[in-house]
Amino acid sequence: MKKMVILFMVVMVAVVCLTGTAKAQTEYGVCWSHYTGWEPWAYADESGILKKWADKYGIKIKLTLVNDYVESINLYTAGKFKACTMTNMDALTIPAVGGIDSTALIIGDFSNGNDGIVVKKGSAMADLKERKVKLVELSVSHYLLSRALSMNGMTEKDLTLINTSDADIGSVFLADATGAAVTWNPILMNVRNGKDVNMVFDSSRIPGEIIDMLVIHTDAPETLKKALVAAWFETMKVMKGQGPETDKAHEMMANKAGATVAEFKAQLKTTAMFYEPADAVEFAKGSKLKDTMEYVRTFSFDHGLYGQGAPNKDLVGIEFSDGQVMGNKANVKLRFDSSVMQMAVDGKL
Repeated sequence: MKKMVILFMVVMVAVVCLTGTAKAQTEYGVCWSHYTGWEPWAYADESGILKKWADKYGIKIKLTLVNDYVESINLYTAGKFKACTMTNMDALTIPAVGGIDSTALIIGDFSNGNDGIVVKKGSAMADLKERKVKLVELSVSHYLLSRALSMNGMTEKDLTLINTSDADIGSVFLADATGAAVTWNPILMNVRNGKDVNMVFDSSRIPGEIIDMLVIHTDAPETLKKALVAAWFETMKVMKGQGPETDKAHEMMANKAGATVAEFKAQLKTTAMFYEPADAVEFAKGSKLKDTMEYVRTFSFDHGLYGQGAPNKDLVGIEFSDGQVMGNKANVKLRFDSSVMQMAVDGKL
């Protein structure tokens, strides 16, 4: 009898442990940081859309705002979150180079004027010569500058780069009588109104190259991937619409971003949002994405973002939706997989 009681207790403990483990494994953390194209995540969460889809797939999703963008990616890379918002360049140079197998689950938008180069008392890229240009070094701003210089027959040797935090760059630029800077909205929008300030290049000149995505650990469960994609495109439907619900969504996002509704809508105009899943899938499958990632990986390797000792830019493999791999096929760490977005197109989520 005593043996039976002991056996029963052991079984019950095992059941409790397994139940607890299963419960723990059904809650997943997702992080995001402030940016025009990522504010919709806050609305998806607070409106109940995210919970609705999580419930459908029998999981829980905890959305966390991390105010420091780079820190959010570092936390994702360290395994603190299953998914995180980031650009295509940062997805390559931080988690992928760091050995974390990641998938671009959602292509949300690309910068179409949200990033730009401004100069005081100048009107062209040539006016940057011999100037001190302020920017967040090794960021997408640096990438934008590199592309702009190349397209105008210039190199970084023609100017001096001054590494400046995004918190200070606006005020520092405006205080400099002959200033030049590379930055993004809403900072860009504010400094453009300064005296003698002209924008000489912006991301609309390289459309589709600065991509804003939701990146997820490749081994994350399909239930999480489906819930996130479904929630995102339901939120996009609200944003694209008209009427009280859309107005409420824009107002909430503007408040989260610390902007007025008018300012937020102005920022949306320079953000090429993929409101329809079919458009996101088409972009993900397009040949231009491969050209973009070739530019990005070349810039990243040339600027030391692959780390010391990296032999060449083929160190990390990048896989595309058609199965083609750019770089090392034995070390694929960044994947552009449009399959779950395609399920949204097909109404299968």
